[in-house]
Amino acid sequence: MPKLIVTTREGETSEIAVEDGLTVMEAIRDNGFDELLALCGGCCSCATCHVHVDPAFTDKLPAMSEDEDDLLESSDHRVETSRLSCQIPFTGDLDGLKVTIAPED
Repeated sequence: MPKLIVTTREGETSEIAVEDGLTVMEAIRDNGFDELLALCGGCCSCATCHVHVDPAFTDKLPAMSEDEDDLLESSDHRVETSRLSCQIPFTGDLDGLKVTIAPED
């Protein structure tokens, strides 16, 4: 099973196995990372699943939609590698993906 490496806001890193068909947000949420709120449940309407993606993986991610870009614009913690984890389908190509949960706005 592909692995996702998650770093919390406190700097603790965990490796989790991800089932086929989940988004990065679902994988993080379903593995007990309570600080990733994901209030909208993955509808791309709240930006509470904001993560910073390891730059080595940015070219493997799907293109950012205009809605995702607009939501990230509202964050004080947006960086070049910011993404909404609900908008990243986790596939085998992303095995070893590293993300850091962004600070809360």
